[in-house]
Amino acid sequence: MADLPLLTLGTLGVTVLAGVLAVVGVHSYAAGRAQRKALVARMAQTGPLPAASRRRRFAALDRRLRGTRLGRRIDRKLAVTGLNLTPAEYVVYAVATLLALYLTIAAVFAPFFGALAVVAGLWGADAFLNWQRQRRTEAFINQLPELTRVLANATQAGLALRTAIALAADELDDPAGEELRQVADRLAVGHSLDDALGDLADRLPSRELVVLVTTLVLSNRAGGQVVSSLRNLTGTLDERKETRREVTTLLSQVKVTAFAMPLLGLGFLLMINGMNPGALDKMTGSFVGQAGSVIAFALYTAGFVMIRRLSKVRV
Repeated sequence: MADLPLLTLGTLGVTVLAGVLAVVGVHSYAAGRAQRKALVARMAQTGPLPAASRRRRFAALDRRLRGTRLGRRIDRKLAVTGLNLTPAEYVVYAVATLLALYLTIAAVFAPFFGALAVVAGLWGADAFLNWQRQRRTEAFINQLPELTRVLANATQAGLALRTAIALAADELDDPAGEELRQVADRLAVGHSLDDALGDLADRLPSRELVVLVTTLVLSNRAGGQVVSSLRNLTGTLDERKETRREVTTLLSQVKVTAFAMPLLGLGFLLMINGMNPGALDKMTGSFVGQAGSVIAFALYTAGFVMIRRLSKVRV
């Protein structure tokens, strides 16, 4: 009983201390929220808030892969495709796709054709990146008339070319907006206009972009009439855009033929296997059958490539 007052005082002291700490914590939390709201309000006045980057997968594999020549090559290709992927994510997804492709083709046709499908898939994985780059380049080319129009209006209003590029990056949609934002960032950290625009032309190679870059660089060096040059270039790019659209429409049937030819070969194999179950396993069970399958596979691939090459018309 003699220790009861001391115990009561200790309990009371702990309770008071906990209450004080709780009040301080609530006050700090409220002050932090107020500061965050004020910061968000200030950032909203200067432009849209940047989107939160997603959590990257396979971080350990990505660090090791970037140290290799293959990883650096994949990273360079991914940088110009606009895909939000790391080299490790791309490699893991590609390997998973190849495994699924092998299991599917081996189950439908024969295990030997599954191995051929994996070989085609390895080529297709690289071709997919090239196709994404070409697709992004085509989308950027379609935005070039609007880009030159924005640059002409900005320079006519008295803005410097560097400021006009930053303005166009905010006004245009992706991919032009994103690419011009990279150019504006390089200019902001001290790179010259020639280097920043030259890097853009290297990322998205095209005749139209080379003409635009050359016009801007020469006008900036010589101090010529940028507005009149951009106005003339805008009309030319509009005409080339319509011409490219007409050529694409005329060659659409040829492109469909390129894809239909190997699909017909696969259809014939399915028909043979359906009429005589196990025929493909017997055919690929001998060296002669495997050699014939490889030759047929090579001929179909050569036909596909030749038709695609013949259907490419440079405008």
